[in-house]
Amino acid sequence: MLREVKGIDMEGARNRATGSTQMNATSSRSHAIFTLALNLKTADGKSFAPKLHFVDLAGSERAKRTGASGERLQEGIQINKGLLALGNVINALCENQHHVPYRDSKLTRLLQDSLGGNSRTVMLACVSPSDADLEETLNTLKYASRARFIKNKAVVV
Repeated sequence: MLREVKGIDMEGARNRATGSTQMNATSSRSHAIFTLALNLKTADGKSFAPKLHFVDLAGSERAKRTGASGERLQEGIQINKGLLALGNVINALCENQHHVPYRDSKLTRLLQDSLGGNSRTVMLACVSPSDADLEETLNTLKYASRARFIKNKAVVV
């Protein structure tokens, strides 16, 4: 099974859209979601079906810094729209708002059960050590910090 999972992951990586910008020669041009759905049985015969979503978000971009135009610019706009929608969902969950805007993007719709459902959510933030990327690094840390305040109550059923 591990070999199958690795093969699927490698195929997904090959199909991932990347492109060159002034900030990164192999910039991710899309978000990627790898979902592992398991069917498990305990020794006493009980079964359960956990899902693990591994999400790699493309980084937020400022068009001026990337030097993007044409198709690259449009990709950057779509990346930023998805990140904005995810940020809005995270804010709504942190503030216990009545309406959570999951339907504002495909990304948030796919992650709805992981963000606000019967789940545990972990976010890892990748940041740059470069002084030139300080603003992006601070914004990434603020984004990830906000996600820490999502309060889900995971219950085994």
